[in-house]
Amino acid sequence: MRLFSRLTALALLLSPAAAFAQQAGDPQGSGPIVAALAWLQGTLLGTVATTVAVMAVAAVGFMMLTGRMNWRFGVTVIVGVFILFGATTIVAGIQAAAG
Repeated sequence: MRLFSRLTALALLLSPAAAFAQQAGDPQGSGPIVAALAWLQGTLLGTVATTVAVMAVAAVGFMMLTGRMNWRFGVTVIVGVFILFGATTIVAGIQAAAG
């Protein structure tokens, strides 16, 4: 009996765990949620957001160079903008490394 349970545990360990979590499409009834998230993504990564981010980075950079802003806070703002606009690339890299 112990051998059988060990073989079963080994078989489950070697089976592809990612295949259990995959789903073909969106869950039923999630249409409004998916639409709202698509709108949010379009707003956060659209032209208006890009323009505002460029102006913010330019203003923060100018304030850092003239000594009006702490360098640590300025770098935090700039890194936040890079993470926001590079999120899809970051996630794709993590997914490629994971599987």
